[in-house]
Amino acid sequence: MGLTKTTGFTKEQVALAAIAKALGHPARIVILQFLAKQKSCVCGDIVEELPLSQSTVSQHLKELKTVGLIKGNIEGPSVCYCIDENAWNKAQQNLSELFGSITGDSCC
Repeated sequence: MGLTKTTGFTKEQVALAAIAKALGHPARIVILQFLAKQKSCVCGDIVEELPLSQSTVSQHLKELKTVGLIKGNIEGPSVCYCIDENAWNKAQQNLSELFGSITGDSCC
């Protein structure tokens, strides 16, 4: 299957796959954990949390923003990020439904 071949799948399946892909890198997990602990938007502190360059952290932030798990606001020369609670809750619900759909009656 090609990287962009999503025909034949529901919008929800494509969206859940995009979230799973975004969660597929440990740096993005660290970013989400860091933002989830904060009470406000974070501007420059994220780079200090990771052993990565500013440009690499920016790429990871872009991926998380693209799938909607975080949102960013431009404030002067910097961008401040925070968890998008609506998208976060929807992703949690969708992942819970996926994992909850597995029954204990495995054939293997």
